[in-house]
Amino acid sequence: MAGKKINPMLKSALELGPIILFFVGYIKLRAQNFVIGGTEYEGFIVVTAAFIPLLALSTLILWRLTGHISKMQIATLVLVTVFGGLSVWLNDDRFFKMKPTMIYLLFGGALGLGLLRGKSYLKYVMEEVLPLQDEGWMLLTKRVTTFFIGLAILNEIVWRTQSTDTWVYFKTFGLSAAVFVFFMTQSGIFTKYALDKEQG
Repeated sequence: MAGKKINPMLKSALELGPIILFFVGYIKLRAQNFVIGGTEYEGFIVVTAAFIPLLALSTLILWRLTGHISKMQIATLVLVTVFGGLSVWLNDDRFFKMKPTMIYLLFGGALGLGLLRGKSYLKYVMEEVLPLQDEGWMLLTKRVTTFFIGLAILNEIVWRTQSTDTWVYFKTFGLSAAVFVFFMTQSGIFTKYALDKEQG
């Protein structure tokens, strides 16, 4: 069910704000260490600890304003809480760096499962904003599934082989840019399989 409409700028601020604040916080605190409860934590861990409740708060505000939260947003919040929480609890940044891998594998796996059943789960999520014929949805879902699996593999390569600085830049800007570019390159599907007004 569609939620209530809110100002698009406010919606974007609530969705992107925590990510931007995480990046800014990391840049400011990355070279610092903090002793909390007798344990020393790097700036990355401290920023991760702050990011979890910040994301939860922004998601709660978005839900209160719109009356709706997508399954994708819920899954993201759960995985951020679990993997971010493990990083803070165990004082090990590897868990939080694995989080994008788990998110993309979850989404890609769910879409792949739908394809095996002859269904496009992507259609259920995006149908209201992107009306397509069923054939278009199946083709787009196949491509998105492959894309998500590719992003999961790429994230694993980056965080395991590059510095934390490089991963943070990749996470904040690289992944977002990749998603934007991917959907821009799918314009042929959107044009070829668009539903006519009388069909919708």
